Amino acid sequence: MKLLFVHQNFPGQFLHLAPEMQRLGHDVRAITDATNDKTSDIPILRYTFKPPEVDSKATRLGRNFTVMSDRAVVVARFAQKLRAEGYVPDVIYGHSGWGETLFLKEVWPEAKLLVFAELYYRGHGADTGFDPEFQAQGFDQVMIAQSRAAYMAQALVHSDGGVTPTRWQASTHPPALRNLLEVIFDGVDCDRLAPNPQATFTLPNGRTLRRGDEVLTFINRNLEPYRGYHIFMRALPDVLAARPDAQVVIVGGNEVSYGHAPKDGRSWKDVILDEVKDRLDLSRVHFTGRVPYDRLVNLIHVSRVHAYLTYPFVLSWSMVETLAAGTLVVGSDTGPVAEVITDGVNGRLVDFFDVPAWSAALTDALARPEAYLQMREAARQLVRERYDLRSVCLPRQIAHLTRLARS
Repeated sequence: MKLLFVHQNFPGQFLHLAPEMQRLGHDVRAITDATNDKTSDIPILRYTFKPPEVDSKATRLGRNFTVMSDRAVVVARFAQKLRAEGYVPDVIYGHSGWGETLFLKEVWPEAKLLVFAELYYRGHGADTGFDPEFQAQGFDQVMIAQSRAAYMAQALVHSDGGVTPTRWQASTHPPALRNLLEVIFDGVDCDRLAPNPQATFTLPNGRTLRRGDEVLTFINRNLEPYRGYHIFMRALPDVLAARPDAQVVIVGGNEVSYGHAPKDGRSWKDVILDEVKDRLDLSRVHFTGRVPYDRLVNLIHVSRVHAYLTYPFVLSWSMVETLAAGTLVVGSDTGPVAEVITDGVNGRLVDFFDVPAWSAALTDALARPEAYLQMREAARQLVRERYDLRSVCLPRQIAHLTRLARS
């Protein structure tokens, strides 16, 4: 088939699927934003989107839709040029999060359109209003959040179906749209992530960590409240006081993936670090920034305990990858995490906001690794059965695409 992927940050969630479809002999191409500098063996077509200034007073609750539909117009006009050159895909598979797919059916009505429906914004029951410390409260925020879903609903309604990674993320969609969704996780490579006793990780100060060392990890694309960075940092003083040999490795950038930036112009990393640094032994707290994936896997392999927190929001690959590596995960008791981790069975769950409970759980896990061996083995087994890339997720993704093309 002729298969066109659309993602402003390609490959994104199509990291494994796109090259596998190409390997199987299909004609695979991708459309992405010109600012995306990632390289790929997939032929990439780049559009240029320069969003105009949005007058929030004029657009009011529609300002988010205005930006997303502006991007959609640019992508649609770009697609029209491809059509004029004779290119007509059989299946289009695009992420609905930035509006790119909104008008593609108007350009290629004969094509099947599949959207990756990662999350549906809601006024209640998800991230909106979850953390009063860092989120504005009130009915206005409810309306803003609910109105953000407008372009996502349009994207799904005008598609031939959607894919979402987890049952919890599917549950954020209204019942009328939920029936359009297939729940298929992106997949993690359990073979590559298999426990590696020989793994090492060199810290920025030159020290090398090995399997068996008392290592606590925290990994996210960016260090921010949505991923519980503030709770983790506030729990650290008691953990380090109780475990004098523990080394803490924190991976993540200083930008904002979700939510808003601090009002004083600093990064969330510095705002929260400044709050607790006088109570921390900073010689044992190591910020690495973002690291290449091979190094990240080595870090997961030397980690004794991994802390993962998130608002009720999209689930990070890093948590499932860490479970696949057989490392103990202490996670927040929020919907996305509780779908994967059962407390006391394949990991630990802690109330997101309970800082003393986080300190206690992390300290105990560092102190008694042998007590958690069965949980770690159960976690790896669960991931292999439900989330493995090669044996479960990728075959399901390919089968779903193939059924759509033939329908």
